[in-house]
Amino acid sequence: MVPFNLLVGVCLLYVLLLFIVAWAAERRALVGKTAWLRSPMIYTLSLSVYCTAWTFYGAVGYAARSGLEYLTIYLGPTIVMIGWWVVLRKLVRIGRAQRVTSIADLISLRFGKSNLLGVIVTVLAVLGTTPYIALQLQSVTLSFAVFAANSSTGWTPPDLAVIALWVAAGLAVFTIVFGTRNLDVNERHHGVVMAIAVEAVVKLMALIAVGVFVVWNVAGGIGPMLERIDASPIADWQIDHSRWAGLTFLSAAAFLCLPRMFQVLVVENQDEDHLATASWAFPLYLLAMSLFVVPIAVVGLDLLPAGSNPDLFVLTIPLHEGHEGLATLAFLGGFSSATSMVIVAAIALSTMVSNHIAMPIWLRSQPAGGAQMSGDVRYVLLISRRISIAAILALGYIYYRLSGGGAALASIGLIAFAGVAQVLPALLGGIFWRGATRMGAATGLLTGLIVWLYTLFLPSFGGGTVFPDLWMSQGPLGLEFLRPQALFGVQGLDPVVHCVFWSMTLNTGIFALVSIFSFPGPMERLQGAQVVNALEAPSRTRSWSDSVVAAEDLLIMAQRIVGSNHAQALFQAQAALQGKGGYLPDITPEFITNLERKLAGSVGAATAHAMVGQIVGGTAVSVQDLMAVADEAAQIMEYSNQLETQSSELTRTARQLREANSKLTQLSVQKDAFLSQISHELRTPMTSIRAFSEILRDGPDLLAEEQVKYATIIHDEAERLTRLLGDLLDLSVLENGQVRLNVQQVLLGDVIDRAIAASGSSLKQMKIRRVHVNENVQISTDADRLVQVFINIISNAQKYCTAENPELKIKIKALDEVLHIDFVDNGDGIASANQAVVFEKFSRLTDTVKAGSAGLGLAICREIMTKLNGQIQYVPGQGGAAFRVILPKA
Repeated sequence: MVPFNLLVGVCLLYVLLLFIVAWAAERRALVGKTAWLRSPMIYTLSLSVYCTAWTFYGAVGYAARSGLEYLTIYLGPTIVMIGWWVVLRKLVRIGRAQRVTSIADLISLRFGKSNLLGVIVTVLAVLGTTPYIALQLQSVTLSFAVFAANSSTGWTPPDLAVIALWVAAGLAVFTIVFGTRNLDVNERHHGVVMAIAVEAVVKLMALIAVGVFVVWNVAGGIGPMLERIDASPIADWQIDHSRWAGLTFLSAAAFLCLPRMFQVLVVENQDEDHLATASWAFPLYLLAMSLFVVPIAVVGLDLLPAGSNPDLFVLTIPLHEGHEGLATLAFLGGFSSATSMVIVAAIALSTMVSNHIAMPIWLRSQPAGGAQMSGDVRYVLLISRRISIAAILALGYIYYRLSGGGAALASIGLIAFAGVAQVLPALLGGIFWRGATRMGAATGLLTGLIVWLYTLFLPSFGGGTVFPDLWMSQGPLGLEFLRPQALFGVQGLDPVVHCVFWSMTLNTGIFALVSIFSFPGPMERLQGAQVVNALEAPSRTRSWSDSVVAAEDLLIMAQRIVGSNHAQALFQAQAALQGKGGYLPDITPEFITNLERKLAGSVGAATAHAMVGQIVGGTAVSVQDLMAVADEAAQIMEYSNQLETQSSELTRTARQLREANSKLTQLSVQKDAFLSQISHELRTPMTSIRAFSEILRDGPDLLAEEQVKYATIIHDEAERLTRLLGDLLDLSVLENGQVRLNVQQVLLGDVIDRAIAASGSSLKQMKIRRVHVNENVQISTDADRLVQVFINIISNAQKYCTAENPELKIKIKALDEVLHIDFVDNGDGIASANQAVVFEKFSRLTDTVKAGSAGLGLAICREIMTKLNGQIQYVPGQGGAAFRVILPKA
């Protein structure tokens, strides 16, 4: 006998193992060791999320009730993997190129980035997946009940509803921990995928172990087993051709359209070539899963008492034969099947809900203009996804309680399949037919959703629950042709086949008809051309017209979505491609398109398009884009593209020349001011030295106190002159490469302490706040030179910060190979026009009286950091003046 506490302990240990596997995979991914995580076999095993508890337990019950009809559930995915190669390859190509986050995101992106379509697909997916989650909870609770019923002591488990609640809560925690660590879905959930792969092996080994036991231990070998099958009622099963064809089509459609399958098949795909391995390996996996289904069903019908639940033969046969260890392994297999499905489905659905419902609502609540948006988009996204995961699992639990389990859940898998299959016409039509329109897709989806709800989903709660019994038998208001399961007078069909026939017929017909009689907008046609031609060589297209927009506004928005480091790296890389320094590139249509695509990996295509639109101020499509979408002659387009490219290059070159000329003009003015200032700075102390030395020489009757006073003035002026000449000499030595560094191992925290202490007399009015990961990190550098850099930055903050209560934050961030030390004050910052010349040696951004120096400090800092193999940069968009010192760790 297996005590209840032991079963709970086994579950907890198994979940702990999954935590360790997922955590280890995440850790390896963080350090870049992803070779085996990117294995095609890991990808293939992750597809096993298709095999849920319905497959693990229900396939045997299906075979016991309906003979070989259970094979349709395996035939559909096999046909897709082997025969629909072009569809799979195209989906993966589109997903990687467009940074698609979910099936709702793909449909939304294809039809002009329409968030309305994303909402419709999301609602349909949630409704279709909710009963499936309830089925997984039901399978786990029934497993506990089986062990209780077969216990020799007759132990009674706690209320099954309580068990289901705890299972749902545990799965929510696991999914939140490992499913919302990365905001960008395209960064992949390595931990979750690895855990799913482990669960795939566990459930396969468990089912094979039970099958081997049944065939060789119970039946006595292959020969006797075949004799039992021949004598079983299963051998008399007669094929229902309409149901066979309908269920095969349904399983194939669901394999493509289930949110969890789209997640592992497209979103989690690491390499398009992995499809080649999965195309033969996954059908073999399905074959192994189905190999012993009939033997287990036949032996269960022969061996167990009449009335036994065939869905649970996988558990009850080992328990009946006294093999509790094998029964426990089978229990783990069923538990794996249920948990893997729920985890991936919750991740996929939470992404859809967050991107297409939560984020658009939040976005509309913000004031116009991305730079003025309040709050952290990353925080809003993560919170919305975590809440969505909990809400989705709560909906599954509620459906489980409302449906009452048992008979109402017997065919729930097919009900869910029929629901999500309504996406298929819009999906296939969208990726292959350029004439498909947003209006056609929306009306088709809504029609299919309504027919599915009316004919299958709502009746699944039982007569008298949602629909009155009279509706089921006579139709609403006595209109028999509107009976839910005999629509338009078509009778005699299986309810599932009836629903699939009418929902898919009406869905596809209305989708095609409305698309033919409606005209897509420019954005729809542009997106349609990109998606339909995804397998062809990418063409140069643009989604945004030239817009006058501040790069700093876009950077601020991007930082709130993908984080400061990722956003700054993206902008800096673009600026480098344009031959510019710093973080602010030229805002070209191509850059806006690339930026939008990057943001789409976090918030979805529709939301990213809307957020960029707030900054840019519109989504106008250029004439060239319309020509491309209209499919003009190839020669005309080629010539047009060449002219556009040349024009763009000339425009960019002219802009760069203007900027260079402006910079040279500014530097020339600053140089004149510098020479004037240097002349003044040199003349003033020299004049004082000359005057007071003459007084000392020509005044023999001076008192001793006067002599000391005049000598002190001469000394101070000489020191001032020496400092100025020292700065000039220091800069010259650094620029000529003649400096000799005293490199040694020091603690970064000690260097910062020295700089703050040396600046102490000038920091009486400024508060310094240190934000760090770890200041006690060893670095190899010239400590004196680095202190000089830090002192200069701190002194500048004290001089130029205009805040009423000046504050300087020193933030340390450790990356893989470098350290970032950021100095950020709360003032007005440096104007955009001056950011390009702030490190030039002739640069003077304020009046000389306030500065109190010759303006060489930052130029010296730049030269010092170059010698130390590091960098110093001005970082825009931080609220005040922000300087970043980058040091190598080694």
